[in-house]
Order: sequence, then structure tokens, then C-alpha cells
Amino acid sequence: MPTHALTQQNFDQTVARTPIVLVDFWADWCGWCSRFAPIYEESSNQHPEILHGTVDTEAQQALAAAAQITSLPTLLGFREGLLVYTKLGFQTAAELEDAVQTIQWMDMDAVRREHAAQNPGLTGGPSAEPAPPRGAGLAAGPVRYGWPGL
Repeated sequence: MPTHALTQQNFDQTVARTPIVLVDFWADWCGWCSRFAPIYEESSNQHPEILHGTVDTEAQQALAAAAQITSLPTLLGFREGLLVYTKLGFQTAAELEDAVQTIQWMDMDAVRREHAAQNPGLTGGPSAEPAPPRGAGLAAGPVRYGWPGL
């Protein structure tokens, strides 16, 4: 499957609706980007089940800024709408294949739990774990045994 050009208009929708998305941020003037491009293209042919997107950082400056791209090439990996992989700089074919395998075999339940723990203010979604019931169980604070004052 060929790579797909992503823009500010289709980026969020593509990431949200596609199970696994790899995104290569690149620029024409970047020598390492031009070396990585055929490796990335070959990966897209080997893994048609993964959407391989590309973002031209010169044409999509707002998208690159929103993604906080500071180095080229940069590869981002999304699974089920969550950012699960970031790699700055050139990658060999073997390194890219390792990244693909890692993303494909991730335990997404664990990833969602970790994401929820790191972002406690975010709520909702069908995969969100319910809040523990309040009222029953141990109260917050240290556990003490015995009678008070002993």
C-alpha cells in the first residue's frame, strides 16, 4: 500500500479511524529524510494493514508545530488513536520493522491504563475504567492495627 499524504484537515480523522497509523514528518531539504523515504515506502508495501502517512513539514507547518516536531525525520506511531511511539532521526529498515512489530503487539489495555494514569483529568470513552466506588472499604491514610493509643 502506498504512503498517504496527511494534512491538518485529515490528520485527526485518519488517526482516530485507523487501527494503526505511522506518520513520517519530513522536508525536501532534509538529507536523512530522503534516505529514510524508500525504507518507509518499503515498509508500507510489506505492511498493508498499517496506514503509512507522511507530513511535509514545509507545507504543513501548523500540523508540524501542533505535533511538536523539532527534528527531521520524526516518526510517530498511533494505535487506536493513541500516540504509542515516537522516534527522532533516521531509522534503518530493521529498526523500523522492530517499531512496527512493537506497535502491532502492544497490550493496549495496559497502554490505556498508563495513559489514564498520566492524564487523570481526561474522562469518558468506552475504554475508560470506571471509578472505584466510594463509601465502602478502607479510608485513605496509613493502616494502623490495634486499639487507638496502644
